Amino acid sequence: MDLMHHSSTFLLPTIPLHHGPSLTYALVVLNQTLPRFAPLLWKHAQLRLCADGGANRVFDEMPLLFPQEDASDVRRRYKPDVIKGDMDSIRKEVLDFYRSLGTEIIDKSHDQDTTDLHKCITYIRDFAPDVNKSSQLCILVAGALGGRYDHEMGNLNVLYCFSALRIVLLSDDSLIYLLPRTHHHEIHIQTSVEGPHCGLIPIGVPSRSSTTTGLRWNLNNTEMRFGGLISSSNIVVGEKVTVQSDTDLLWTISIKKL
Repeated sequence: MDLMHHSSTFLLPTIPLHHGPSLTYALVVLNQTLPRFAPLLWKHAQLRLCADGGANRVFDEMPLLFPQEDASDVRRRYKPDVIKGDMDSIRKEVLDFYRSLGTEIIDKSHDQDTTDLHKCITYIRDFAPDVNKSSQLCILVAGALGGRYDHEMGNLNVLYCFSALRIVLLSDDSLIYLLPRTHHHEIHIQTSVEGPHCGLIPIGVPSRSSTTTGLRWNLNNTEMRFGGLISSSNIVVGEKVTVQSDTDLLWTISIKKL
């Protein structure tokens, strides 16, 4: 079984060239409060999308992260490449502003069977020829956690809908991504910006056998299921965690407030 490497180097000001595989980043901004590190994610990304009302957040909140600068200058600097969704949340003045700057607007109001995040992931996967669509693509999703619980669960569902893609859900406090059962996993912990609190969660089906290293309470061919044991409130104890499981698991780790 192949080994899959993971690292949250996108939370660092500069991504070390020697640390794991070189990834191409895309950013999706959802309609939740921007994390304080949103400009950093924006800098690392080669493609930036707003999911419908996420454009309101960029328009309203990016200038707040640069209080010494003129708001108009900040808004022009942080212009999304694409706004896509069912267009039920974006304000008209925001839509008109970004359209005037050349942002591509994709109205999918006829599609009510998928979430706006799902629509944006589909765009990145299918219609972004300049983005590397191999295993080295990593999609960062800002504002994916917190807020309405049904939205949050919809975002988690997207991880399973696109399990072949690297997708990281982010909030100000934590991140989540999927560890597919098709691989063994090696997670390189960026101790300056994340941890120590973490968890491994089976959703959908139980795990009959999961094994880890690098945690305070490691699993050893352990069964996990809802209604029984799940590895919540665990602690990373080093700079590397390994995970092997017979089912897909969600990995989550806290993000430090620096």
